Amino acid sequence: MRKKFWPVLVVALVFVSSLVPTASAQKKKRVAVLNFEYGTVQTQVAAVFGTNVDVGKGISDLLVQQLVTDAKYSLIERNALDKILNEQNFANSDRADTATAAKIGKILGVDAVIMGSITQFGRDDQNKTYAGGAVVARKFGLGGLQKREAKAVVGITARMVDTTTGEILAAVTGTGESTRKGTSLVGAGGGGGNAAGGGYDMTSKNFGETILGEAVHQAVTQMATQLDQKADALPARKAEFSGLVADVSGSTLILNIGRNSGVQVGDSVEISRAVRTVKDPSSGKVIKTITNKMGTATITEVDANSATANYSGSSPAKVGDSVQSAQ
Repeated sequence: MRKKFWPVLVVALVFVSSLVPTASAQKKKRVAVLNFEYGTVQTQVAAVFGTNVDVGKGISDLLVQQLVTDAKYSLIERNALDKILNEQNFANSDRADTATAAKIGKILGVDAVIMGSITQFGRDDQNKTYAGGAVVARKFGLGGLQKREAKAVVGITARMVDTTTGEILAAVTGTGESTRKGTSLVGAGGGGGNAAGGGYDMTSKNFGETILGEAVHQAVTQMATQLDQKADALPARKAEFSGLVADVSGSTLILNIGRNSGVQVGDSVEISRAVRTVKDPSSGKVIKTITNKMGTATITEVDANSATANYSGSSPAKVGDSVQSAQ
């Protein structure tokens, strides 16, 4: 009996273990990272690059990359974020406000929004004079051989804001420094090439190999590590969304809403059908639609713009039926 029991037990353990990553993935909190504000360092940025480069977006993109790699959160796609910001016409100055950030987060259907500022960005060079083997400060007026070290310094602060309450759930900081002799901040790195190939793409390998890129990566990594530590304590927000049934195959429904609308695997949705419309007698416009609930469905798969659900109800669902997140 024991010989027969152990294989069954092993199979059962393997099966249960295979479910753990899926369950963990479903519990990930969904966050959006806004472009960082860099007004206080804009002069330094222009001095480094020779023009006004949007380093706030660069820092945001790097932080998203790091958080995706760490796999503690589910991150909203950049295209979806930009679309919402453009549609809602949020000014850059407004995005630094926690109340506005919470409003953006609600529209995106995320649990929290990460917003921040760049407090230090650029050069902190040191000029030294070497005389007789000793380092002598230039201000003393002593002769000697002058050597120059290029030093990059970066400082970042960030806040994670609850989209339901507007409460600041975490405040983190990141700092980075890198020094090399006889080079510029965005000159050739260890792998050669110029700063991001002339386009200043801060996520590129070339920029990462410059001393400024090294300092930026240090600061972002520090910040991401602190945010990762807050992942389990972040309260979940129940997303509210609505859409339509786009396809029906037996009990399997395809919905015209997906991850970009806040839909996640495991969500329960209500399927309803319009039975009557009420019009304003003076204008003729529809002011209310009366619906009849047909049943419920559970989301089994989701991508950016669609979701698959398993339906159960009093009568079959049809294309065009309304979909609403379960209350």
